[in-house]
Amino acid sequence: MRALLRLLRTGAPAAACLRLGTSAGTGPRRAMALYHTEERGQPCSQNYRLFFKDVTGHYISPFHDIPLKVNSKEENGIPTKKARNDEYENLFNMIVEIPRWTNAKMEIATEEPLNPIKQYVKDGKLRYVANIFPYKGYIWNYGTLPQTWEDPREKDKSTNCFGDNDPIDVCEIGSKILSCGEVIHVKILGILALIDEGETDWKLIAINVNDPEASKFHDIDDVEKFKPGYLEATLNWFRLYKVPDGKPENQFAFNGEFKNKAFALEVIKSTHQCWKALLMKKCNGGAINCTNVQISDSPFRCTQEEARSLVESVLSSPNKESNEEEQVWHFLGK
Repeated sequence: MRALLRLLRTGAPAAACLRLGTSAGTGPRRAMALYHTEERGQPCSQNYRLFFKDVTGHYISPFHDIPLKVNSKEENGIPTKKARNDEYENLFNMIVEIPRWTNAKMEIATEEPLNPIKQYVKDGKLRYVANIFPYKGYIWNYGTLPQTWEDPREKDKSTNCFGDNDPIDVCEIGSKILSCGEVIHVKILGILALIDEGETDWKLIAINVNDPEASKFHDIDDVEKFKPGYLEATLNWFRLYKVPDGKPENQFAFNGEFKNKAFALEVIKSTHQCWKALLMKKCNGGAINCTNVQISDSPFRCTQEEARSLVESVLSSPNKESNEEEQVWHFLGK
């Protein structure tokens, strides 16, 4: 069983639980050079964590320390590949949590120090999303924008619902299968307002600026034009993905209408302001862990040495054979 598990972990993408940002793919990823990841624990286990480091090798929080917007200084003042000059202001950093066609629900651990990526646990079990026919797992590269937060105590004026207490989600629609932990530059195209159990759960639609087709996409209408059926599939996926777990269909604000880029940018701006208030201790963040390394005026800032100590305190425990057997069945899709 152990040998089979090891084989599956190094096998084809269809059998993999997740793709790791430290060993992902080929070709240029200019944003990835600025950030690296480090694993702790065993993949597909409850003790697995994926920590982030900056270009100097120091631990950081992906939630708080990676900038929301692409910094021109990091790119020597040159717009990222394939991004038009007039769209430079529309470039954002995206943290990939879940690669397309995978089922493991990976997410930034918002309540843990330095906010590593982990697999979501519900009722004591690792969570895997069901396949929504005819698709396998998530139908986009799924992730989040750093330095954003949907405040659960602030009612959204357009949806009349409170936030879901997470960074804002992103569905990246490019042609490449990305990897868990990658940090990429994306163009925002539009947004969908999912109402998840009474909470506003915004879903941004974006494309990797290094995607071969990125130059075609400038706003939400281009998605229907160049990828017909993708938006409809996205709406249906979010409507149904919890039904196999015995929950009702999800609802949407605006009758499921995708809003355009301008609307989406305003939502991003609002969630960024909520994050600023959170990091400056100007609002009640509840269990959210705001530990960061690079936000100079934040009361939650820690030193590089303290950050290293936090990571070193994360101990890996050996998995039991029964747990490994369960992981194999997930790999096999059973």
